[in-house]
Amino acid sequence: MDPFDYNSTERASLPRNMIENSMFEEEPDVVDLARDSAAYPVHSSHFTTFPALDPDDTVYEPRSSRLLVRGLGENDVDDDEEDCESSARLLGMSFMNRSATQRSNVSPYVRQPPPRSCSPCSARTLVVCVLFLVIVASMIMVLYFLPGCNFTKMGCPKQENGTSNSTDDELFPWAQFQLPRSIRPLSYDLTLNPDLSTMDFSGHTVINMLVLHNTKRIVLHSAYLNITKATFKLGDGEASDVTILENKPREQIAVKFSEELKAGQHCVLILDYTASLSHTYNGFYNSSYTDLNGNKRVLAATQFEPLYARKAFPCFDEPSFKATFLIKINRKPEHMTLSNMPKAKSTPLVNGLVQDEFAKTSVNMSTYLVAFVVGNFTAVSKNVSDTLLSVYSVPQKKEHTDYALDTASKLLEFYNDFFEINYPLQKLDLVGIPDFLAGAMENWGLITFRESTLLVGRDASLMEKQDVASVIAHELAHQWFGNLVTMSWWSDLWLNEGFASYMQFTSLQIVMPQLDMGSLFLNVRFRALDIDALNSSHAVSTEVKTQEQVHEMFDSVSYLKGASILLMLNASLPGDQQFRKGIIQYLKQFSGLNTDTDDLWNSLTEVEVSSQHPNVSEMMRSWTSQKGFPLVTVSRQGAEVTLKQEIFQLTSNDARHSSSLWTIPLTYVNDSCSLAPECRQVFMLKTKSETLKVPETVKWLKLNYRSTGFYIVDYGDDGWAALTDALFNNSQVLSAEDRASLIHNIFALSSLGRVSLRQVFHLLKYMSNETEMSPVSEALLHLNHMYQMLNKRYEQDLAARLKAYILKHFGALMDKQTWTKEESMSKMNLRSALLETACDLGQEKCKQNAKDIFKQYVDSNGTFQIPGDLQRVVFSVAAQSSEDWETLLTLYHYATYDSEKQNMLRGLASTQDTRKIVWLLNGALNNDIIKVQNIPLVFKTICRSFAGNLITWDFIQDNWNQLIQTFPLGSFPIQSIVKSVTFQLSTQSHLNQVQYFFSSLSERGSQSRSMQEALEKIRLNQRWMERSLPALQNI
Repeated sequence: MDPFDYNSTERASLPRNMIENSMFEEEPDVVDLARDSAAYPVHSSHFTTFPALDPDDTVYEPRSSRLLVRGLGENDVDDDEEDCESSARLLGMSFMNRSATQRSNVSPYVRQPPPRSCSPCSARTLVVCVLFLVIVASMIMVLYFLPGCNFTKMGCPKQENGTSNSTDDELFPWAQFQLPRSIRPLSYDLTLNPDLSTMDFSGHTVINMLVLHNTKRIVLHSAYLNITKATFKLGDGEASDVTILENKPREQIAVKFSEELKAGQHCVLILDYTASLSHTYNGFYNSSYTDLNGNKRVLAATQFEPLYARKAFPCFDEPSFKATFLIKINRKPEHMTLSNMPKAKSTPLVNGLVQDEFAKTSVNMSTYLVAFVVGNFTAVSKNVSDTLLSVYSVPQKKEHTDYALDTASKLLEFYNDFFEINYPLQKLDLVGIPDFLAGAMENWGLITFRESTLLVGRDASLMEKQDVASVIAHELAHQWFGNLVTMSWWSDLWLNEGFASYMQFTSLQIVMPQLDMGSLFLNVRFRALDIDALNSSHAVSTEVKTQEQVHEMFDSVSYLKGASILLMLNASLPGDQQFRKGIIQYLKQFSGLNTDTDDLWNSLTEVEVSSQHPNVSEMMRSWTSQKGFPLVTVSRQGAEVTLKQEIFQLTSNDARHSSSLWTIPLTYVNDSCSLAPECRQVFMLKTKSETLKVPETVKWLKLNYRSTGFYIVDYGDDGWAALTDALFNNSQVLSAEDRASLIHNIFALSSLGRVSLRQVFHLLKYMSNETEMSPVSEALLHLNHMYQMLNKRYEQDLAARLKAYILKHFGALMDKQTWTKEESMSKMNLRSALLETACDLGQEKCKQNAKDIFKQYVDSNGTFQIPGDLQRVVFSVAAQSSEDWETLLTLYHYATYDSEKQNMLRGLASTQDTRKIVWLLNGALNNDIIKVQNIPLVFKTICRSFAGNLITWDFIQDNWNQLIQTFPLGSFPIQSIVKSVTFQLSTQSHLNQVQYFFSSLSERGSQSRSMQEALEKIRLNQRWMERSLPALQNI
């Protein structure tokens, strides 16, 4: 599964213009949301087609409306005054004193009644009170000991983990998160009857099983299914009805037996059930789209990874329970169906429906890879290496499928050859689903995509094609890594996602070099390092014990760090085919099976031929079994270079600093030979400190050649000075990758406090001669981050200084950028980074060019297209004008090209108008004109602005329950939303409020990894600001 939009995440400029509100001397002149109840928008006839929000929806008053005003105590404003001084007028104070526990409920300005004197209670009164208390206490004790009552916040009763929800309240026979291993499913026979009119479905599931160990129970998964009949058959015996016990919190059901089932016996469990199609884009869910005639069309699709097959049919819903599947779906004649296997036959039924039966899967597969779709789709197809390859879309988007088909065919041939194992199924379908939360899902034989990650127009830019090709390459790689060989448990998810991520970059660099995937992979590695430097990170392979922890594994560490350490391993092995030989052996040895991380390392170790290279298992376990990565420090005395390693961790932990150790394949070049691959030298650092000999004539060393290693290097004052001078004299003395890694490393060391900000800006002096995308975009990313944090603290003078610095050092390069179609991927990425920064900083030339292009686009009536890499900056600038924002909203409503529509949405969310922001937030959460799948994108973009971040923070708090009903706790959307609203905060008041809210959530996510990361990031921002503010005075 691909939850990441690699490109959009990194190309977008970081948020800015959010200030720390307690610094306001004057209140901002903004709309009073609490008093203006008009539905928005109201200014144009364009809006007659859009849903007008109810005043209660539109006029959103943040919960921090009772805020401290400079000069007033927290109780110095009475209720009437507070109504007048609404949150919108005091928007700047939104992060101050949110906690209700920090406020008195009584204003000193409200007249209080005089105190009353208390007369002693009579003996009769005392006796009555005592009796009353005894009765109440007795009732509480009785209720407390009733079965299944825990007195939780959710009310009574709530089922214990071991308690059945069945009518006889029989004890549930299993109390663990993972299922017992006494039963193994062999095959499933599924019959599904979805009704797209009522949005319900019924099912009939037959599970053939093998008893592995003597047992008196069968435990499997079921969620939100109403089981109406259950039948069990042992061997050749008669079938009999059985009682189903249910543990709803764990989404498990069970059958208990009076006599043991014996190892080696075969048995069959038959279950009939009904359910509703899900509305949360997981399980078996409903979706819709509008056709060319304006009619709403409905369809049903599936998303089962990681824990949702159980919402469509009762099953052993864990990766290690592989089985075969025979699927039959009953449908209306006007619909079509797709599943993992080709359709075997279609049979008319007496009720007017048609039953489509699909061939039995020719491979064993995990439940999370099962898939089916019901609706109306059209396809383009071709045969590739004896596989029927098809791309499906809704009918009106068929013309956007050609690029996906061409890309998939090239990649399928590449993977067949690279892995020396042909794709094992007869067909491979790629389907664009109108409503799809993840980027894509690798279901075996039926890969489902969000439309924007599959469909591109004929005139799409290379940047848009890179986005689509990346996701297709990732999902096709899964057909081997994940589908053919599957991790045993979610703790080793990286074996699926890290490999698929690595292969998406590797394959496209070979198959489609024009997409410049190397630069994208470099950027991904930098971001993986940034995340893994936090104490809230986790080991690549880590323990998983809850549903929330399962969801949390779908993060940057599993995907991006996993891919990065594979690149490092490949680069360290002798010969260019050694790594490939190892993974081919791994795939062949474990084909159709489940594995853990050690299985991979053992396979790679077995094909080693070099005695000089360390044992792969020993080396790589140090990279997967502990979180974080090493900081390598370099010091030199003449010909002797001392290399030391320690953990790079932004939040210090003395115990981990002393215990962490990696086997590091260090690579390095020097001033005598620094560019060609043959210049690279390798040194294995296995201990805390080792010594390297170099010629005394060497002027400087650059470690981590082309940044293929997952570590950061500190060269010391002398080493940094030598590298800085070398770049200033000749910026081409190092490759673009090495220049970008120096920039990344020095900013990271600045965050750690190992180098001064003065040294950072000293290195950046050479940037006036820099023209390559990777170094420029890396520098701009960090400078923009600094600028935005200064704005949020209302450090106006320092922000202005930094703005002037950026425009001075990058202005000439900004002015050189064109606004016409560009054919080079590298130049497009460079232009996008420069122009988005220029317009965000208010450079007039940039803003005017963007306005002119938007006007040309609107006036052309569809004949002029904005280049794909310029759409974000053009639409964002347009959204700052009220009139153009309304025009953009209309264009968004009628747009059919998904990539362009998404860029329009980014533009709309870039507004700094508070009423528009509130309208967008409500529209996103209520799924009005903004799809639920785009909620994280909308929140992230809105949070770039000052007002947007404040309103979004309050909105998230007030709507948290609805958000976690829409997205599971720990899921990537929740991770993204939490990060977007907190990662630029840097004051103690920010920290206090975020911490207070998170701690109030209890079982609703208070201990989630994303929230711990958010708190850690705020503390680190605060520390960096306190350390750097004096230095920023001198830039």
